[in-house]
Amino acid sequence: MFDNVHKNFGFGCMRLPMKDNDVDYEEFNKMIDVFMANGFNYFDTAHGYIQGKSEIALRDCLVSRYPRDQYIFTNKLTNFCFKTEADVRPFFESQLKICGVKYFDFYLMHSQGKENYVHFKRCRAYEQTLELKAEGKIRHFGISFHDTAEVLEQILIEYPQIEVVQIQLNYVDYDDPAIQSRKCLEVCRKYNKPVIVMEPVKGGNLVKLPEEAKKYFEKLGNASAASYAIRFAAGCEGVFMVLSGMSDLKQMNDNISYMKNFKPLNDKEMEAVQNVCNVFKSMNLIHCTACRYCTDGCPKKISIPDLFACMNTKNIYHDWNADYYYDIHTNKGGKASDCIKCGKCEKSCPQHLPIRDLLKKVAKEFER
Repeated sequence: MFDNVHKNFGFGCMRLPMKDNDVDYEEFNKMIDVFMANGFNYFDTAHGYIQGKSEIALRDCLVSRYPRDQYIFTNKLTNFCFKTEADVRPFFESQLKICGVKYFDFYLMHSQGKENYVHFKRCRAYEQTLELKAEGKIRHFGISFHDTAEVLEQILIEYPQIEVVQIQLNYVDYDDPAIQSRKCLEVCRKYNKPVIVMEPVKGGNLVKLPEEAKKYFEKLGNASAASYAIRFAAGCEGVFMVLSGMSDLKQMNDNISYMKNFKPLNDKEMEAVQNVCNVFKSMNLIHCTACRYCTDGCPKKISIPDLFACMNTKNIYHDWNADYYYDIHTNKGGKASDCIKCGKCEKSCPQHLPIRDLLKKVAKEFER
């Protein structure tokens, strides 16, 4: 489908092994070596991942250690990185320099949705990126997308040059009315656009399962919860690449064990997945993937994803542990009640969560 892309499993570099608030290069080197040795070669990043540390880590641990033709490097143009048309090309050139490469194999317009798309159009970001492709600095042009299927179709009609679409897809979000994974997948198939999947385990939510959900997978054997989520995504028609944000070698080895010789879920496994999905839907959990886009612009420095994780833990386990961690996460940052309702977080949330209302509920639960 695309030259030099090996297998159907990619290394998403938004979550990497960390040590003392920096990327753990020793562990990351090992993970890259194992990944490459098993025949995989697709790496995905963006300038804002891990506050800019992801690009640098890839330069130091991948680019400096492997010949350029042995790996696929995907990067993105993010809305906060440019304000005017004149900013786009210089920023792109700075990304090449930071990453230590002369070209990107894939370059995506990041987190496209109704609002972001207007900014990208106003600054001729699509047109300029296509010019960079004509110059050989980009091999393939695409978008990463977080919005309704209707908006996706509009973009694909207006820019038929788009070669690939990255969407959020997992079994919980498949028919979710906000995420619309299935509908977006259908739009991509309609316009013949290969799909890259992000968040197949929903930011780890489909790995650390509630006890009620675990039992359905445990009946099937010893395979990890992650295996069912990733194989579900990889088995969807039209998907050519599934990204996994692995943060240690154990996760890497687990993912490789079932993606090296990939087999789609069988009927019995699909039934278990549906049962797990039903458990999630019944628990009234906050479907946050901990991408942390919401925290970057928060004037009160509220660690929103961590507070939502505490709320979910409380709903699942009903014990004191969640209260303890709530105190830890609010010790250096704002409490849920500190929210001034400016709405910046909601504008940047790929999950379209009503964050301001949710923080009210969190405050009511933990700040009695």
